[in-house]
Amino acid sequence: MILDEFLHNLHFDVDKASIPNWEVDWEDGPLAYKLYYDLPEIPLSLDIPFTLEGQDAPEKPDLRKIGHFLWYVYGMTQFSQSVFPMNSTESKLNVMQSYRRFAPSGGGLYPNELYVYLKIDDLPEGIYHFDPSHHRLVLLREGNFDDYLSRSLGYRCDLTSCFGTIFISTMFWKNFFKYNNFAYRLQGLDTGVLAGQLLEVAKRFGFASGMYYQYLDRAINHLLGLAEQEESVYAVIPLSVEPTIWSGNRHGVNVFATELVRELTPLHHKHYVKSKRIKEFPMLLKMNEASMLDSTTFRWIEEKENRTVEGKVVPLPLVKRLSYDFKSTCQKRMSPDMDFILGKVSLNQVAHLLNEATASFYYRNDVDERYLNEPRVSIFACLYNIEGIPNGAYFYDNSAHALRLVNSGDHRLILQSGMSLGNVNLLQVPITIHVVGDKDYEKDSLGYRGYRIQQMEAGMLVQRLLLAASALDMGGHPLLGFDVNLSDQLYNLGSLEKTSFIQIPIGPYRQRPWLMGRLHT
Repeated sequence: MILDEFLHNLHFDVDKASIPNWEVDWEDGPLAYKLYYDLPEIPLSLDIPFTLEGQDAPEKPDLRKIGHFLWYVYGMTQFSQSVFPMNSTESKLNVMQSYRRFAPSGGGLYPNELYVYLKIDDLPEGIYHFDPSHHRLVLLREGNFDDYLSRSLGYRCDLTSCFGTIFISTMFWKNFFKYNNFAYRLQGLDTGVLAGQLLEVAKRFGFASGMYYQYLDRAINHLLGLAEQEESVYAVIPLSVEPTIWSGNRHGVNVFATELVRELTPLHHKHYVKSKRIKEFPMLLKMNEASMLDSTTFRWIEEKENRTVEGKVVPLPLVKRLSYDFKSTCQKRMSPDMDFILGKVSLNQVAHLLNEATASFYYRNDVDERYLNEPRVSIFACLYNIEGIPNGAYFYDNSAHALRLVNSGDHRLILQSGMSLGNVNLLQVPITIHVVGDKDYEKDSLGYRGYRIQQMEAGMLVQRLLLAASALDMGGHPLLGFDVNLSDQLYNLGSLEKTSFIQIPIGPYRQRPWLMGRLHT
């Protein structure tokens, strides 16, 4: 199967992209976290602050503050236990328990890992792995790697001004074991959700940050000691307390990964994933290989004129950015499943939801030639029973803070018919959002890496939507099991050369009968 056909099927006809007769071996599933052993371990502070509001002026953090930062980004924050019947005819109950984090993940599988290059006073300089199960750092490689990283990024970042750099990797098996080839699409979205959480937490701590999507993959993976047949870095995020860390390639030098790799001794650290029968995932490896960059001839995304969405304009009330307690909003974030209830949603709530999600989305990255370009992903939504808004399918024009009517009427039954699972009753949902972007995923500029970047940006917008919904006391449930062709037709996306990436029902919900404990001291 050629790669273009694989990506097309992954989006529009997932059965063709999936492995036939796939059976999930639940007994041999991997851990949701990677465990290194026989390496130096550094415990992190457990006295996590109850709020991030009113933070002190930005200053170079110590180990204690780094521990707080990583906990808010990807630490284990909650334990939950649910009890439900196996089926309607059995009296036996099934107990499901899980450890949750503030950043949501498809199926609760958390395929990403966090690695940190730290240069702080009370810790040896070097590369560390963040172990969320023990809330600790594990030292992988000691030393100063400013020059190595600077060249890996094409001399586009002043690493000397950064106290740390975060690497978000993807472990292919961690969700391939359940979703087989569909994991490739899901991994990009999961990485974007985690990146969105990280950038938001960085703001709350007063750290300057930005996303590097382009770097020398093999050089970075080699630095971290990752085996590329099982794991690869998807994003590099430097952190600083100084406002400006971004720079162009002032050296004009083309660096090659093969040259850098020879400078460092390979790492062969042992780690534990629990699974004993790891199946092969050749398509994920082929896509990862095709997406890699071997030299620093990086590209900008070429600006192009977007086709406008025509339709009756429904203006939204002007609203200010939401002010909310970040920790409590993350804690109460909810994916309601069948617990949505059709309550009345006000015009102001919709205005706040859409404004907050898009206003908080802007971020520094290395594919936009200018910082504040229009986002490459946008919001379309089917609205029902909203105060002051006729039922219909709409495009949200964030520049005008207004809705444009695309298709009038109640579309809940149509959307319900397109769902592959009956885990959400859309008749109880007032807001169903679709995150939308270009069909061609900027392939002309970025090649196959453009697909991965596009999925990550969609995930970042999903995280912003879920956080805004939680701040407004609503739940949001991201869904990939929906008929993309149906939703594209509903919004007339074919004429715009765009497509839907993910479907997110949002609305009021009833509390779920489960045991929930906070993992926080």
